[in-house]
Amino acid sequence: MNNITLAPVQSDQPSHLMPVFGRQPISFVQGRGSYLYTEDGTEYLDALTGIAVCGLGHAHPVLAEAIAEQAATLIHTSNIFEIPWQTAAAQKLAEVSGMEEIFFSNSGAESNEGAIKIARKFGHMQGVATPKIIVADHSFHGRTLATLSATGNKKVQEGFAPLVEGFIRVPFGDIEAIEEAAIQHPDIVAILVEPIQGEGGVNTAPQGFSYLEQIRQICNQHNWLMMLDEVQTGNGRTGKYFAYQHTNIVPDVLTTAKGLGNGFPIGAVMTQGRGVGVLTTGNHGSTYSGTTLGSRIVYTVIDLIQKEKIIENAANIGQYLVDQFRSQLAEYNVTVRGFGMMIGIELPKDCAELVAIARDEHHLIINVTAGNVVRLLPALNMNHEQADDLLKRLVPAIKNFIAK
Repeated sequence: MNNITLAPVQSDQPSHLMPVFGRQPISFVQGRGSYLYTEDGTEYLDALTGIAVCGLGHAHPVLAEAIAEQAATLIHTSNIFEIPWQTAAAQKLAEVSGMEEIFFSNSGAESNEGAIKIARKFGHMQGVATPKIIVADHSFHGRTLATLSATGNKKVQEGFAPLVEGFIRVPFGDIEAIEEAAIQHPDIVAILVEPIQGEGGVNTAPQGFSYLEQIRQICNQHNWLMMLDEVQTGNGRTGKYFAYQHTNIVPDVLTTAKGLGNGFPIGAVMTQGRGVGVLTTGNHGSTYSGTTLGSRIVYTVIDLIQKEKIIENAANIGQYLVDQFRSQLAEYNVTVRGFGMMIGIELPKDCAELVAIARDEHHLIINVTAGNVVRLLPALNMNHEQADDLLKRLVPAIKNFIAK
C-alpha cells in the first residue's frame, strides 16, 4: 500500500454518527481496481463496488488526476453563473443516453424526486388536478419521502406515514395490471419503473426487456410519461450504457446516479419527447447541481467508459461470470440471472449470513438482497483473471453454505 493519511479516530470515544446503518465490522483505507485494502494491508476482492457505484474500479488514475487538478483549480461557484464543465458533461450524457434536457442532482433519490415532479407538473399542464404515477411492487426508488412512497417495500416505509399520495402499485412485469389501472384511474400521467429491480432481487420482468417496449406503447396510447429509474442499471452496468438500450425504445424521463460519478455523489434526471420543457425557470433547483468539480468528474467518467471500451468488457465478462456460475453451481438448485455486471444468484434458502462468510473466510465483498439472492455488482473493467478470482472465492462459499 501507498502511504496514506488515516482519519484521526479515537476508538475509546463514543460515535456521534446517527445509527441508521447496519455496518459490518470492517473498514477499508485504500482501493485499487477491483480490490480493497484494510489498514494492515489485507486484500479483499470487491464484487459490490459501493453498491454499483465504482464502475471504473477504485482509484482509477486518470479520474484521480482529474479530480485533483479540478479541486486545486475551482470546485464550486453556483448555478447563478455559467458552468462550462456542466455544459460539457451534459453534452456527453446526452450523447450516450439519447436524451435532450439534463438536470444534475446529488443522488439517485433526488433524481427520482425530479422525475416525480416532472410527472406532477406534466399532469397539471394536461389539466389533471390530482396526477397519479404507476409504480411496481418490489421496486426501490430512494429514501426521501416521495421516493420512499413510490418504493414497493413496506419495510422501508414503516414508521414514516403519512406517505405521499399519488402512486398506484402494480406487479412488476404485469402489463394487464397496467391496462386495468388505466381504466380505473383516468388521472394517471406516468409510469415509473426500473428496467431491472436491483434491491428487489436483480429481477427482470417475465417477458424480459420487451416489458419496456410494451410500457412504451401504453404510454404513447394514453399520453403518459414513460419514466425509467436507471440509478443502478445505468452507466454501463448491464452491458449497455443504459439498460433500456437493450431495446429500440427511448423513455420520456430517465434518471441515474451511482456509476455516473464513480464514487462522487452526483446524479441526473433527463428528458426527451413529452418530458421536454415541463420544468422551467424556478420549478426546480439545487445548490450543488452540477458543480464544476462534479461535472468534470461526470465528463471524465463517461469519456473513460467510451475510450476504454468499458461497456463491451462489462457485457463480455458479465456473460462469462453468468455462464460459469450456472455451470459450476448446476447441481445446487440455484438460479443465476443478470445482464452485464449486474448478477443475481438466487439460492434455495435465505442466505444473509453468506455476506460475513464471504468476507471473513474468502476475503470477498458481496451483498445479499431479497433474503436469498446474492447480488454481485463488480467493477465494469474487471478482467478475466479477476473474474476467475471471484469464481474461486464465491463458488465454494455457496456450495458449502447450501450443503450445510
